[in-house]
Amino acid sequence: MEHLDSVPPHRGLVIFLNGTSSSGKSSIAAELLRILDEPYFHMPVDAFHAMRSRAEIPSDRLDTVLHRTWQGYHRAVAGMAAAGNNVVMDHVLSAEWRLADCLSLFVPQDVVFVGVHCPLEELERRERGRGDRPSGLAARQLAQVHARGVYDIECDTGSSTPRACAGRIKDFLPARPTPTAFQRLRAAR
Repeated sequence: MEHLDSVPPHRGLVIFLNGTSSSGKSSIAAELLRILDEPYFHMPVDAFHAMRSRAEIPSDRLDTVLHRTWQGYHRAVAGMAAAGNNVVMDHVLSAEWRLADCLSLFVPQDVVFVGVHCPLEELERRERGRGDRPSGLAARQLAQVHARGVYDIECDTGSSTPRACAGRIKDFLPARPTPTAFQRLRAAR
C-alpha cells in the first residue's frame, strides 16, 4: 500500500475550455482524453448540475442554488489540480463573477485557457439537433462568454473537427508561453 509521503508533490495542469453551450467543448475534451500522453480527468460543469437531486427548487432560490453549484465546481477543479491531477474542464463563462472566481482559485501558470468558438448558425443547428437545451441559449451566451478575448489558444469547431482542435491543444502544451492568459487576466484585475 502506498503511503501519502511517498507520493511526489506535483501541481496538475488545467486545460480550461470556455465556450457557449453546444460549441463543442465536451467533444474536444473527449478527444483530449484519448490523445494526451498523461492521465487527465474531464470535469464538465454539466456533470455537476447533473449530480444535484431532482427536488423542485423554488424560483426564488434557483439563482442561489446555481451560484453555489458553480462555486463548488470551481473549487472541485482547483482541488483536483492542487492534489496533482491534470484536468480538462469545460465551462461557460457567461457571467463575469465566474471568471473572477476561477482567477482567484487556480494557479494561473498552470491553466491553459482555450477559447472554443463556433458560428452562431452552427450553434443554433446543434441546439435544435440536441433538443436538450433551451432554444437561443448559445446566442444569449455568445457576447459574454468571449468578452475578455484573452486566451492561450483558440479553436473554431465550425471549421475544425473536435479531434483537430484537440490536436492543436496537445501540440500547444509543451511550449506554452508565459505569461499565460490567466496570468495576464489576473494582472489586469
